[in-house]
Amino acid sequence: MTSYCIPVSHEGDHFMQITTQFIKLDSFLKAENAVSSGGEAKIVIAEGYATVNGAVEIRRGRKLYPGDKVVYRNSEYLVEAL
Repeated sequence: MTSYCIPVSHEGDHFMQITTQFIKLDSFLKAENAVSSGGEAKIVIAEGYATVNGAVEIRRGRKLYPGDKVVYRNSEYLVEAL
């Protein structure tokens, strides 16, 4: 499934608006430019550097839905429906 998303920043907050039902965690980090490549996303997720809704997530294919919160490198991102 192709994820169509729009990164949005407002007053230091980061939001990802998606037009699909979900976006995978690795794709999310790439779309937010939090990582430079899919390979980097795979490594940082596998090493436990990302959390989803407060829990460490090591599955790069973890599906993110509207309302999910991702924290990576002290930045918080919220997934929203468009």
